[in-house]
Amino acid sequence: MALSPQWLDELRSRITLSSVIGRTTRLTKAGHEFKACCPFHNEKSPSFTVNDEKGFYHCFGCGAHGDAIRWMTDQRGLAFMDAVKELAAEAGMELPAPDPRAAAVAEQRDGLHDVMAAAQAWFVEQLAGADGAKARAYLATRGFDAHTATRFGFGYAPEGRQALKAALGQFAEDKLLEAGLRIAVDGKEPYDRFRSRLMLPIADARGRVIAFGGRILDAAKTDAPKYLNSPDTPLFDKGRTLYNLHRAGPASRQTGRLIVVEGYMDVIALAAAGFEDAVAPLGTALTEQQLSMAWRLVETPVLCFDGDAAGQRAALRAIGRALPMLKPAHSLRIVRLPAGLDPDDLLRQRGAAALDALLGEARSLIDVLWEHEREAAPLETPEDKAGLKARLMAHVELIGDPDIKALYRRELTERFSAFAFPPRAPFAPAPRPPRSGSAGGAKRGGPWRDATPPPPSPETAQRLNRATAGSGEALAAAVLTGLCRFPAAIRLHAELLMRARFADPAHARLRDALLDAADDGDPLEIAGLATTLMRQGLEPPQPNEYAKIRYPFTRDGTPDETALAALETAILMMVDGPELEAAIHAATERFDVAEQGRLRARKLELEERLKAQMRG
Repeated sequence: MALSPQWLDELRSRITLSSVIGRTTRLTKAGHEFKACCPFHNEKSPSFTVNDEKGFYHCFGCGAHGDAIRWMTDQRGLAFMDAVKELAAEAGMELPAPDPRAAAVAEQRDGLHDVMAAAQAWFVEQLAGADGAKARAYLATRGFDAHTATRFGFGYAPEGRQALKAALGQFAEDKLLEAGLRIAVDGKEPYDRFRSRLMLPIADARGRVIAFGGRILDAAKTDAPKYLNSPDTPLFDKGRTLYNLHRAGPASRQTGRLIVVEGYMDVIALAAAGFEDAVAPLGTALTEQQLSMAWRLVETPVLCFDGDAAGQRAALRAIGRALPMLKPAHSLRIVRLPAGLDPDDLLRQRGAAALDALLGEARSLIDVLWEHEREAAPLETPEDKAGLKARLMAHVELIGDPDIKALYRRELTERFSAFAFPPRAPFAPAPRPPRSGSAGGAKRGGPWRDATPPPPSPETAQRLNRATAGSGEALAAAVLTGLCRFPAAIRLHAELLMRARFADPAHARLRDALLDAADDGDPLEIAGLATTLMRQGLEPPQPNEYAKIRYPFTRDGTPDETALAALETAILMMVDGPELEAAIHAATERFDVAEQGRLRARKLELEERLKAQMRG
């Protein structure tokens, strides 16, 4: 159906905007306009205005702005065409004639809406009758009073296989089958889908019944599903429907929150406890379409799934589907309920305050990913830890938005590095055992008979501090120059580079800028890297002529393979060198000759390796 701009303008002109908004928001006349507290965010002083002459509303607090159609889509949560149809009916306007095929589909859907409305009225009638006693008793055990039962439209489907058919005799059999109320099996008479079940209507964004959910009441029927939903029909697509959206949409505009739970009984329990802004998928994991619907209402919906293993798996599946769809300012938060409890259980056992507290402590998506993968497998060996990093990066690769992807990579890499490469403990002096005595038992050694060595001299302490703070700034300048010449090495050695300590703050800033540039996920080119650094007011250090001759990765004409091998050794020397030097001094102070020799051998190995590569 094509709606011309002229037709839409005519629709807007026939609608009094204040009357549309005034149905759900209290407006106060203020000159030629109306004022109110904004329905899109919480405020105490009115900053929301409605201007009928200009046909728009505007909030000076949060920036919400739009016309009557925008109000229906943003505040009511309707689809665009549903909003237009509702406003057109109010304005007495006919929609432009659709093509014959679309008209036939619309007529079919309208007929099914009549069927579903009649079925809903009959189910409610049965609940109030004698046959509905068992269903009413079940509602009482769940703590749902008459007001809640009426508000959510609870009904009852009696046991008979042909009861609904008899009650809705005004509708043809094919309509009942098409609406999903009856089941046809080859060679047998069709029969009612819902029998001996507590019935709950499922509505679309406009509040029209499009499907049903039924809970079995006979516990002895172990071969039947506990909950049974309508099949997909021309009205109902379970992957594109969120239960209670038509009620939760307006409520979420007031709270700024949308709670996503696993089932419709949880939604009703939350609403009965005062949490009006809850929705649920319908027997499936949260789909991409349902996530999009939730994000149209709030930027960060809260997942509040059951506290058992199945509930946590459902939350992780939802996260997996959300990662490719993440966009700036849009994410998810996740509540971890106590083990074995669903939201309804928590409310009954601990009250609304306990749930409200958990909702306030909902964790970010990245926190849940990190904690889940850390707990997913043992982390005892280097291979285990490498597996953790691989799993984390696999999640990152799912993210579509390049900025969010780069930020997730940086954040998770830093968390992994802090976990896998914790700062080394300082080399504290070890107690020195006393020297053995002479044959007569008299001790020798004079001042060395005390097991604790004397404190380091001021000169030694100064050398130790210099080594620990970052020695060899000339080497650091050469390494940073090499990284600018060979940007691919930045990501390769990112974890080592994050451990490097620099005496010169400019070198530290340049290191951070290089790591940030490497996090964008794209191959780094020298020209692009130079531009990125210039924008931040940074530039590669300029090594002196000696450094250009000495280091293969700073001089022109060196084969890439040779330069990259030398650069790797230089990075190791830059990072491990100060730590080894500090450890050597500490071993010297302890008179630990064996440890001193081992550390010196390690340092000499690095130095000789770098020298050999420099000659190459």
